[in-house]
Amino acid sequence: MAGERGIDILLVEDNPDHAQFTLKALADDKSVGRTFWVKDGQQALDYLHRQNQWTDPATSPRPGLILLDINLPKVSGHEVLRAIKSSAALRSIPVVMLTTSVERSEVLATYRAGANSYVTKPLKFGLYREQMRVVKDYWTMISAPPPVEPRTPAES
Repeated sequence: MAGERGIDILLVEDNPDHAQFTLKALADDKSVGRTFWVKDGQQALDYLHRQNQWTDPATSPRPGLILLDINLPKVSGHEVLRAIKSSAALRSIPVVMLTTSVERSEVLATYRAGANSYVTKPLKFGLYREQMRVVKDYWTMISAPPPVEPRTPAES
């Protein structure tokens, strides 16, 4: 999870523009190790459970932070969040929900499902970059990440 480079981040985002904005905002920062981008909810689950193309821990390390879009193809962000928070091996990883929705019911549903934070994505890149900088700074420099626990074969 955290190395000398900083924590690794898993970005789950189907919109290529939003993904590129996020990747640019996180790039070249010593508090961030590597950022891994997957494009749908099923890929996120495969990555986290080291299935399919993500079986090698060297290329799919346990993230110290998950940035999770809500509206995803294949498996929704809500379903991914529920899977993460119901897994003993994954539940301690902070999950920041990213969305364009400001619906009160959406915010409430994500927190009830175990989200650590809910962030509404601004539409302008400058604002988005600044918001991602603040999110990144909080989760990588201010908040203490959970310690990495060894995985049992059943958790793989």
